[in-house]
Amino acid sequence: MAHINGALLVLAASLPAGAASTRRLSLPKSVADAGSIDDWHGRHPELSELRDLLDGMCTASTVAEAQAAVRAILSLGHPIWGYAYLRMLHHKQPHLYFGALLASPEELLPVVYTPTVGEACQKFGRMPFYPRGCYVSLSQRGHVRAVLEEYAVAHLPRGADGRFECQCVVFTDGGRILGLGDLGAWGMGIPVGKLDLYAVCAGFDPARTVPLLLDVGCSGPEGNSAGLDIRNDRCYIGLRQERERHTSAAGTLVNSAYYASDADGPSIVSELLDAARDLFGPACVLQFEDFNSNDAFPLLEAERRRHLTYNDDIQGTAAVCVAAILGALRLRMPDTESLVDELRDTVVLFHGAGSANLGTASLMMCEAGVPADNIYMTNSRGLLWRDREDGDGEHPPEGNFRNDEQKRMARLGKPTWESTDLVETIRRLKPDMLVGAVGGSPGCFSRAVVEAMMAVQEERAAAGRLCGWREQRIQQQFRPTIFALSNPKTQAEITAQDCYHFSRGRAIFGSGTRFAPLNVDSRMRRPGQVNNFFIFPGLSFGLMACAATIVPESLFLVAAEAGAPRVPNPPRPRRPPWERSPLQC
Repeated sequence: MAHINGALLVLAASLPAGAASTRRLSLPKSVADAGSIDDWHGRHPELSELRDLLDGMCTASTVAEAQAAVRAILSLGHPIWGYAYLRMLHHKQPHLYFGALLASPEELLPVVYTPTVGEACQKFGRMPFYPRGCYVSLSQRGHVRAVLEEYAVAHLPRGADGRFECQCVVFTDGGRILGLGDLGAWGMGIPVGKLDLYAVCAGFDPARTVPLLLDVGCSGPEGNSAGLDIRNDRCYIGLRQERERHTSAAGTLVNSAYYASDADGPSIVSELLDAARDLFGPACVLQFEDFNSNDAFPLLEAERRRHLTYNDDIQGTAAVCVAAILGALRLRMPDTESLVDELRDTVVLFHGAGSANLGTASLMMCEAGVPADNIYMTNSRGLLWRDREDGDGEHPPEGNFRNDEQKRMARLGKPTWESTDLVETIRRLKPDMLVGAVGGSPGCFSRAVVEAMMAVQEERAAAGRLCGWREQRIQQQFRPTIFALSNPKTQAEITAQDCYHFSRGRAIFGSGTRFAPLNVDSRMRRPGQVNNFFIFPGLSFGLMACAATIVPESLFLVAAEAGAPRVPNPPRPRRPPWERSPLQC
């Protein structure tokens, strides 16, 4: 790793900057309309003042000085200021920025990415605007290649053959930023932060990556969890228009720009991916990020066989969640010979039916061979169910599901209880594990929910005692597993402290955003973190290193196994991996 880190600092020092001042096409719409980045700041005096303030603060000339400065800022207890300082440091001295991250990753990665990046995106336009990041507007459809090429001229090096060198593009439309909802063009903070993790955690060259925002509009206050009127904010940088949506054949509300008819030419997403491949070559990793679930699955299915692409919210999260589940099984059954066999006998209740949980359930079923009867999932209307299998199309099944992906996870038969009651659902289904990824219901795992999960394991412990099991084995094995995966921390289904308190320290807990260590009954507990940054940097680096052309679904189970030590390989399904996709076993 030392040689990677050293090379990273050399490469970061050569990040191009000069040509950025000539950009117009690849700037966000409102900034481009202002004339330039300087003109944008000139129209917003508060941004100019903040830029000058941060510039004056950012005087470090060594990594140690940069670390000392950011620590002093963080000591005030407001990480958003640490984020703002580090963004200016990256703009002025990228080699010091990456040097500081490499020197103190545990301390600084939470500042440049989750949990701080959520608040940073909510306030993205209220901070100085920097040249890093390519913006493709809906109004530029038909000219996306020119937009991407302009950005490449300003920010990417060329190889000996004159071709632009780009290792990875992370792109979002800002439609579902973490658990915060639609933040539009302010969502650029996510691909920027993600690529910082690519650099620090996997040795990607930051000078050869592109954070990209696909701007197709922004919802009103009803579209985000904080009720922010982002689109009408005077500092909003993107298109000041509502997203154009329509109801798909599956009955879901989707972004119309992504589903053009043949007569209209390729959709803007297909045009973007084709342009990236043409400019950067087929080995450039193209990663979907934070698209709304209704768009995420069909877009991935449409493009995954044409490009080196994957969706981290669906597949990366699935891999790290399965790895965490395997890790929980190891804690419960340290002597088992096959964790995957144990996984197939484990009952899991997924609370929330978005990209993360749908992707995880699919990976468990389609790649690890977990029976469908062991997988349950809820949405806001309760347990997913359907009244019959798919028919001939004339009489489709009815039930509780909102898209085709949820329908594939729906159980046959309507529940006989009020399944919006999570406590009663746990009592009826008796899950071993509860995985929350609701994204909009913080604190929904109440004391009653945790106690219901405890009661399930206590019933099984009683049966073990009747069978003559030793008490030590019973105490170790019969523990509930509870994951609160929604990000940022303010959206978590339960805090680590409450989970341990309500379960009397018995629960195996994991969260999307890290919780600090805490003392539980005179014992220090370090809550596990179930975040896809343990997966996507290494996985993408592997794709680049081996010059892959597609991303087979089986790769994500391999990644999950790598994240859970001593997990043997399960038997593979019969279908070849390049024919399988999420939710299609």
